[in-house]
Amino acid sequence: MALSTLAWVTMALSILVLPGVATAILVRSMRSEDRKLELLERQDNIDSYSPRALEELREWIQTNPNDSYAPVARERYNECVRTLRAIDEPYYDWTPEQIEDLETIEE
Repeated sequence: MALSTLAWVTMALSILVLPGVATAILVRSMRSEDRKLELLERQDNIDSYSPRALEELREWIQTNPNDSYAPVARERYNECVRTLRAIDEPYYDWTPEQIEDLETIEE
């Protein structure tokens, strides 16, 4: 059973395109990790959550206060808030106003 022309073209394009896409993603990822490392070396700490992720964590804590993971979640949330207040340059896109508005959660 021979492959159709479309199948051969699809395979050829996949062989040509996939390594390029994978390389581009790898380069982007490595640059991101380099920036994290640079910030970590310079500041000795780095923010662990993006604004959206930290908001989602806060919402989860508020809706699940009696969950067995709630104490750990509160600890992680408060740790990120304290870190954001202590560092000069956050990794994620935090504005000074957003950082100022953050409050720790009672444990």
